[in-house]
Amino acid sequence: MKVTWSPPAIQDRLSIWFWISSENHAAAIHMESLFDAAADRLANHPELGKPGEIPGSRELVVHESYRLVYEFDPQREEVEILTLSHTHRQWPPLKR
Repeated sequence: MKVTWSPPAIQDRLSIWFWISSENHAAAIHMESLFDAAADRLANHPELGKPGEIPGSRELVVHESYRLVYEFDPQREEVEILTLSHTHRQWPPLKR
């Protein structure tokens, strides 16, 4: 199954990279490897995450601090990672 990262998820990933690498470059590299490994697992097991708070989405905690929110389409054989969210942040975000 193909795994893609949405533009917001890519931006989340970059922000996490810059935040962590400003303090600890090795930790940022480790976090990247966790994100990559999670995406690889989803390619083979798209129902690995629990049903998400947003209808049709699923959530996979890849580290105690981060969760991947994704959708998968079995007909198109595609997983789309929608966002990377810190586990201590409100999810889904409150509407104003």
